[in-house]
Amino acid sequence: MDALPLLNWKYRQVLLLPLTLMAMESALAQEQEQRKGFEVYGFVKADAGYNFDQSDPDWFDVLRVTKLPSYEDEFAPDGKIYFGVRQTRMGFNSWTPTSLGRLKLNFEFDLFGVGADVGQTTFHFRRAFIELGRFTVGQTESLFTDADVTPNTLDFGAPPSRAFLRSVQLRYMVTAEKFRWGLALEQPGAISDDGIYRDRIELENVRPHFQLPDLTAQYRRIMGNGYLEAAGVLKWIKWENTAPSSIDLSGDEVGWGLYLSTTQRLGDKTSFKGQVVTGKGMENYLTDGGPDIGIQTNFGSASTPLLGVSLPVMGGLAFLEHNWSDKWSSTAGYSNIRIDNSDAQADDAFKSGHYATGNLLYMPIPQLQAGLELQWGKRNNFRDDFSSSATRIQFSCKYSFSFSAEEKKE
Repeated sequence: MDALPLLNWKYRQVLLLPLTLMAMESALAQEQEQRKGFEVYGFVKADAGYNFDQSDPDWFDVLRVTKLPSYEDEFAPDGKIYFGVRQTRMGFNSWTPTSLGRLKLNFEFDLFGVGADVGQTTFHFRRAFIELGRFTVGQTESLFTDADVTPNTLDFGAPPSRAFLRSVQLRYMVTAEKFRWGLALEQPGAISDDGIYRDRIELENVRPHFQLPDLTAQYRRIMGNGYLEAAGVLKWIKWENTAPSSIDLSGDEVGWGLYLSTTQRLGDKTSFKGQVVTGKGMENYLTDGGPDIGIQTNFGSASTPLLGVSLPVMGGLAFLEHNWSDKWSSTAGYSNIRIDNSDAQADDAFKSGHYATGNLLYMPIPQLQAGLELQWGKRNNFRDDFSSSATRIQFSCKYSFSFSAEEKKE
């Protein structure tokens, strides 16, 4: 009779042990939430490679299908070696407890010149945002972006059809154990292609006129061995003819986009990453998508002989990542993108692209990664039946670092 209470007591202790551990973990998390902290993070990455064919020299160290030759020997000669450190990155985080929740600040940059600095190794601002509770304001990844579906490749620009953009935005995000969802108002933007009329003086005074932000939404569901994510974007693209003219060249278009993405663990050593994306006039949200707006002829109208139209686009990617051991891994996959061109785009306008890559990566210590990668891309033109391709091999070495400090609890 005396042994039964003792057995019951031990049984209760076993049942209470997980609850005790969960309570301790929760208390530790709450304690950390109440501390101020600061972090410096980033990596140094050096690339060396050989392009057996041709590509735009401003994009020498990334394989972008829209930057492959649009006509014979556009970037001749074949065969070029390249070196670079432009992917090197550094960022800063700080967090402070407040009565409204944790206040987080982030600032991040790399050396990958774009825009006026395209092709250069120079300061390139990536992110700067403030996060307070469920609200975020500043520049960071768009809600029409799934950063987790980005494959572990050495090529910085891969893959072309990936929905990926950093924008200035005001975001509201709800995160729970099995799901998250968010809405954002984001900085608008679009790229136009004047096509066969690019040299007409009448188009010189046609300028973009954005009056509303882009609206984006995202929902992710945690399920099984991974997640399923859906996102959408809605945008109003407007342009105005700022000079008096008998021809009305002003106009507007509604752009939209949808994607579905997932990552799934296929056993202990292999994972799958995939995404499909479609839309109109939202190519600027893609890694390498081409223009958003093209020109459509409308010769039946004397006042509006040319119309701007949003260009339909569709793409997808599928990649496998496999760990051969705790130090060796590989990534291999394919991506494609296709544009429905407007009739006044040039014959050599970008129509479609294909991209494939495979690598072997070695990580002797958690902070250091080195690898060799084979890359291939192909470009198809709109109407002249011309296509070009490029094959490259690249070696990269990356050292990652992170240093953080928190105030001591008194």
